[in-house]
Amino acid sequence: MRYGVNLLNFGSGTTPDSLLRQATDARDLGFGFAMISDHIAVTPDVHEVYPAPFYDQFVLAAYLAGRVPGLRLGTTITVVPYRHPLQTARMAANIDRLNDAGFILGAGVGWSAAEYEVLGVPFRERGAITDEYLTAIRAAWREDPTSFHGTYVSYDGVRTAPAPASSPLPVWVGGNSPAAQRRAARLGEGWHPFMPSRALLDEALPRIAAEAE
Repeated sequence: MRYGVNLLNFGSGTTPDSLLRQATDARDLGFGFAMISDHIAVTPDVHEVYPAPFYDQFVLAAYLAGRVPGLRLGTTITVVPYRHPLQTARMAANIDRLNDAGFILGAGVGWSAAEYEVLGVPFRERGAITDEYLTAIRAAWREDPTSFHGTYVSYDGVRTAPAPASSPLPVWVGGNSPAAQRRAARLGEGWHPFMPSRALLDEALPRIAAEAE
């Protein structure tokens, strides 16, 4: 079993030096991976929980990959509908190549309707968008060139190299809902719940196992 940490990439005390210390300490204490949170538009509701300054998760992961060798990095979670799937696929694959210990893509739907509105993404369709985008992301990692035709994105013959170094690059699907559990079984290598209770685990694990069969 491996244990990981969630880096605090937000808040008034957060600086490049503090982030580097967090990651270095995590590695030196024997943690197997360090995960980074995601927000693009820090709306008032987001700021109450994840106050600015907020360091971008992919930029921070690239920075740490060059400064803290031997520590696997990941996202907890990437709000999948916020970015074009080709952008997410390329950033994740690049960091998996650049970081000697690899990368984990934590993937979820997010929770802030206000942030969705600022970004011009339909909040009520976030589940369907996430399913489609994850399918496109996984295809981009397998296929070069890649083509995809869906409800929300469509393209042909797009070059995607470099492919991830990991095969597969692990996707941990976040969320506690039954929909998230089904998504983890169909589109992920793992389930990444938030502060799960024993009751939730007892209910969810059989559902995920059955869905994965």
